[in-house]
Amino acid sequence: MSTTWVIVADSSRARIFTAETSTSSLQEIETLAHPEGRLHDKEIVSDLPGKVKGNGTGGHAYQDEVTPKEQEVINFAKRVASHLSDAHNVNKFHRLAIVAAPAFLGELRNQMSSQLNKLVCFDLNKNITLQSAEEIRKHLPKSLPVI
Repeated sequence: MSTTWVIVADSSRARIFTAETSTSSLQEIETLAHPEGRLHDKEIVSDLPGKVKGNGTGGHAYQDEVTPKEQEVINFAKRVASHLSDAHNVNKFHRLAIVAAPAFLGELRNQMSSQLNKLVCFDLNKNITLQSAEEIRKHLPKSLPVI
């Protein structure tokens, strides 16, 4: 039997559902939480950036390449991708459908291995993590694609 996992995620929560057949209802099997994803930059960082002296009269503040909030999104996307990879390595699923908040979907796809990305049969840019399994199923194709 070929099992499909449906992951519904945003920067602070990833809910994992299973669908035993291409038309079956969803059964929630697990939730990964990342409360740091709900924090604001000010709550993540306690210090102001340092300064560097220039040749002129003033200094310039150090600027991180990514904001603390963006780094938390990256951290959680890595964690979710690693969890999915581990589950796939023990044959828990054979296909993957992803419904995620737009910014998180992009980062999750970046963090997933090429092997895992090949298993994605459907993706949708939408934040529906708070909806019921029945409501989430309505956002998916009537018959989940088979790869």
